[in-house]
Amino acid sequence: MAANHQFQVEASSRDDIGKGASRRLRRAKKVPGIVYGGGKNTLPLLFEHNKLAMLLENEAFYSHILTLNINGESERVILKDLQRHPFRAEILHVDFQRVRADQKLHMNIPLHFIGGENAPGAKDAGGVISHIMTDVEISCLPDDLPEYIEVDISTLELNQILHLSDIKLPKGVELVDLLHENDKPIVSLHIPREEPEPELITEETPVSASEVPAIEQKAEGEEGEEEGGKK
Repeated sequence: MAANHQFQVEASSRDDIGKGASRRLRRAKKVPGIVYGGGKNTLPLLFEHNKLAMLLENEAFYSHILTLNINGESERVILKDLQRHPFRAEILHVDFQRVRADQKLHMNIPLHFIGGENAPGAKDAGGVISHIMTDVEISCLPDDLPEYIEVDISTLELNQILHLSDIKLPKGVELVDLLHENDKPIVSLHIPREEPEPELITEETPVSASEVPAIEQKAEGEEGEEEGGKK
């Protein structure tokens, strides 16, 4: 599906680089980052943390051509790398790549599965749909970049598997895996496997000596010896 969002990312160039400088920026609620590619030099940048965090909440941000505004000048970019803190809601670093209209991109695009509630294998046969892949790597020119790709599974039958080659692609878009003849499965529909319930041991259930803990067996033996000694 063609992208229909417009994202504006505000940034400023920075001169101080290195780990110490990055720590100072983070303490000031800034995010260090860079923009590179497009036949130009790599440029260190800084971003307002909260504004960037709001943009990152939108799924489309990760698969869209973005407008990066740097000190009043604009560039077309894509998000290439994002580093988050392991347990705090904090963005540590962000990388953007410049795009050129005549140069193909490689990007991961989400899959949106539709029609699952009507799939005969699930609706009539009681099967369960398993999403094996949730995104795919594509190759296309910037103007052909889709926001996501829809996969219609409304006709999926029991024990049926769809592969990458079953995806209906937008014009100008190729799947990188298929370019390498790697036709991976993306979704399946099957009857869920029933796990056997564990057998409960009751008072009526005989227990063999091998099932009794060694410490208990020893205690019983010792008790018998003591009783024998008293006799």
